[in-house]
Amino acid sequence: MMQRLFKMTERKYLRDSTRKVVCVARNYPLHAQELGNQIPPEPVFFLKPISSAVFEGEPIVIPNEVTDLHYEVELGVIISKKAKNVTQNHMDYIGSFILGIDMTARNLQQEAKNAGMPW
Repeated sequence: MMQRLFKMTERKYLRDSTRKVVCVARNYPLHAQELGNQIPPEPVFFLKPISSAVFEGEPIVIPNEVTDLHYEVELGVIISKKAKNVTQNHMDYIGSFILGIDMTARNLQQEAKNAGMPW
C-alpha cells in the first residue's frame, strides 16, 4: 500500500533521502526505432547520480556543448524499502510516484554511439 504522497515543497527530503536513480532504456520499441536504435530482448538498466536531479525551483543548467537537447516526461517510482527478487506484493515496496523531465543531449549521445560506446 502506498505510504504517502510527497509535496514538491518536500524536495529537500527527497534529495537527502534518495540513494540512487535507476533508469530504464529501450523499453519502448517505437522510441528506440525512432532513434535508430536496436531493440534489445530485455530493457537496459543504468544508473544516474542523484546530483543529476533538479527539483522545483532549482535552475536547469544546459552546458554550451549541448546543441540538440531532447526532453520527455517520465514517471518515477519511489521505492520505500529495500527489496530483492520481489515476486508478489510488489506494491508494498512503492512509497510514492514522481513526475520528472528526462533531458538528453542527443548530439553528445550520438558522438558516444559513433565512438562505439553503449549509447
